[in-house]
Amino acid sequence: YSYSYAQNPIQQLQQRISIDQKLGDQLPLDLEFADENGNIVQLRDYFGEKPIVLTLVYYDCPMLCTQVLTSLLRAMNVLTFGIGTEFDVLTISIDPGETPELATAKKAEYMKNYRGRDGSTGWHFLTGKQAQIEQLASAVGFRYEYDEDTDQYIHASGIMVLTPAGKLARYFYGIDFPPRDLRWGLVEAADGAIGNPV
Repeated sequence: YSYSYAQNPIQQLQQRISIDQKLGDQLPLDLEFADENGNIVQLRDYFGEKPIVLTLVYYDCPMLCTQVLTSLLRAMNVLTFGIGTEFDVLTISIDPGETPELATAKKAEYMKNYRGRDGSTGWHFLTGKQAQIEQLASAVGFRYEYDEDTDQYIHASGIMVLTPAGKLARYFYGIDFPPRDLRWGLVEAADGAIGNPV
């Protein structure tokens, strides 16, 4: 008798959901989003002087996004340099239904636990429209899906470091970001260096 192997739904999902490394690629800096105050901004407004840590999440995420942001916060609290001085952070929602008010609440939640003085000026929580989100996600290799049954987004976990010019310099996967590795990633990105694939 013959047996044909068919992928189960989990395996099929794993092929569609991932973070593909696009090291050296340029971020589309003309994409527009709304900041925490509802002002329309372009990504280029945040680039030019410092390296950027980019996180794609959604603010109502019940588990994984919170773990990513909490781990990032824990690592940044150990660094000897801080948000708003040596580097900035862009946290952007992949859910077009989320609002600047929700972004403001999420920012306040993390700022109260950040040890640096200038964090509030350097950690930005943005929301946007579907087309802009999709272009950004595609540019950085962030592949995700919306599940109507659960009203949740299915996505992988990780963060990206970009150069001051907006080029993808390094990827960190998972929900644990060692401070030493993050520090070196930021130092290299500040000089425009592109890291190796991980």
